[in-house]
Amino acid sequence: MQVSTDGFVAGPNGEMDWMVWNWDDELKQYVTDLTEPIDSIILGRKLAEGFIPHWAAVAADSNHPEFTSGIKFTDTPKVVFTKTLEQSPWQNAVLAKGDLSEEITRLKNQDGDGYLMTYGGAMLAASLIESGLIDELHLFINPVAIGNGLPIFKSRTNLQLVQTKPFDCEIVVLQYALGSK
Repeated sequence: MQVSTDGFVAGPNGEMDWMVWNWDDELKQYVTDLTEPIDSIILGRKLAEGFIPHWAAVAADSNHPEFTSGIKFTDTPKVVFTKTLEQSPWQNAVLAKGDLSEEITRLKNQDGDGYLMTYGGAMLAASLIESGLIDELHLFINPVAIGNGLPIFKSRTNLQLVQTKPFDCEIVVLQYALGSK
């Protein structure tokens, strides 16, 4: 998740205009390496409404600079957590409407290597962290403090630093394993 230096993943009204998007090639490769082995993408409904159509449009344009990522994000099965949708309006995406812990456990136990990646948003990520369902976090720390916004940590969360990686575009990635509460 992209995070401000003061720990927010979006402004108080969901603003993301503070995020750095002029990623250097090394950071782009980091993300490619991170996403290559995933079996499923987990999204909250609000994020899915922008994420899925965006990457489908990228995948449909072979001249787009992120075409390969577009194909990966479009072809990878997606699970969208929602309380409001009755059926999925997107290809290759199913809805999860049940208990969060049960749904994630089911996904982790399905065929494949079980690599799941969550893109959030803030409420879903916070719920996954609070429920102890996240094994690893990659926090993309942006060089900005926004003062107020949506956090993903709602209470004390023990983290074990795995790696710190600075990039030329001024983003620093902190990779953590999550410890027990």
